[in-house]
Amino acid sequence: MKAIICGAGQVGSNIAKELASEKVDVTVIDQSEDLIARIRDTLDVRAMVGHAPLPDILESAGAADADMIIAVTYADEVNMIACQVAHSLFNIPTKIARIRDQSYRKQIWSDLFSHDNMPIDVIISPEIEVARAISRRFTVPGSFEIIPLADNKLRLIGVRCEDECPILSTPLRQLTSLFPDLHISIVGVIRENKSIVPHADDHLEVGDEVYFVVDATHVPRAMSAFGHDEPEARRVVIIGGGNIGKNLAVDIEEEFAGVSAYIIEIDKEVATTAAKILSKTTVINGDALDPEILIEANIANSATVVAVSNDDEVNILSSLLAKRYGAERAVTLVNSTTYSPLLASLGIDVVVSPRAITASTILQYVRRGRIRSVHSIGENFGEVIEVEALETSSLIGQSILDAKFPTGVIVAAILRNDEVQRVNKNTIIQAGDRVVLFATKEAIRKVEKMFAVRLEFF
Repeated sequence: MKAIICGAGQVGSNIAKELASEKVDVTVIDQSEDLIARIRDTLDVRAMVGHAPLPDILESAGAADADMIIAVTYADEVNMIACQVAHSLFNIPTKIARIRDQSYRKQIWSDLFSHDNMPIDVIISPEIEVARAISRRFTVPGSFEIIPLADNKLRLIGVRCEDECPILSTPLRQLTSLFPDLHISIVGVIRENKSIVPHADDHLEVGDEVYFVVDATHVPRAMSAFGHDEPEARRVVIIGGGNIGKNLAVDIEEEFAGVSAYIIEIDKEVATTAAKILSKTTVINGDALDPEILIEANIANSATVVAVSNDDEVNILSSLLAKRYGAERAVTLVNSTTYSPLLASLGIDVVVSPRAITASTILQYVRRGRIRSVHSIGENFGEVIEVEALETSSLIGQSILDAKFPTGVIVAAILRNDEVQRVNKNTIIQAGDRVVLFATKEAIRKVEKMFAVRLEFF
């Protein structure tokens, strides 16, 4: 597969890194010589300086035989024109564009991106995706990750094991007997920054970050099993009133009637814009690192502080300061991986990575087979993949045991005829099954081949 990525910023470079690890032939285009130099120094991809929408530049990047173009520059219009040129002149099959301004996406203009007008196959908005990822966490207090799977009938949940976790030091094989009616499968554990694919004889320890797949109707019981019975947040303070902060506040206003929200934004113009858009959220123009501003936002009575400014350091420091002044929980957006080993020990409860969220959105379009969704967990640990078992797959009619999945793969659940199936080694895979599994980075391509018969895009 051959892909052209327009834009070498944080989003573009991370997508390039992910695709390169998938053995995709990647070319990155950007007007910034510094960003292109960084790409060349750090990634095994082709990188070139140029203005992405120009036909000559796209031709030099190999558009004539490219399978996909991913336009993720900071300018919506550049991304849209790049996709249009890619379609009109080079007939690139799959076109993905980052579009931040929601004016383009209003329902009244829904025909704009139709095949006859501007044929963009996939529109991504990292700011909206991140806001939604954060708001989902409000539905399951105590989780640091929650992702719906299989038409919302399953959940991928991440929790941290604290001292009060009742299943500490219990071999995982005993969980079935302890909770016979609980449909749960632990798929990954991160312990002291080391990734672990759990086995039946393993046990959990204090500080472990645990990822599990569970029947959506069993989520409260599953959280209780891990010692998490926190009440839902009723007051939220959002630090940063930019696109992510505004979208998160809109989600809270529309989806969480019992939650009151405050936004703290240091830029007066940005704060004014947010205040005009939001009807129920209190917007404060001030510095989140100023204790008086935190007191004004009544941080001491807030269940959660969500730091989503454009500055990692501000997010981290303001989160820690807010907790010192009484906030119960800190959800912190961090782009750089440099701080990852420190954050949990500092007291950050939930770390949100825009890079991982955006990459998950893109990756499902480069997989083989009927991939419904892909979700990265941990830093280069692996992915939870939801895939449809095609009739032509060699897996049909085989049990989980006989299928001989590669090392590093855990089949967590199967959705069959809209019903969640609890799996064991004797479960037979049937045509049409939607299989939810975890695969380490090393095992992903092998799993892909097991489910696939040909390259498909959606």
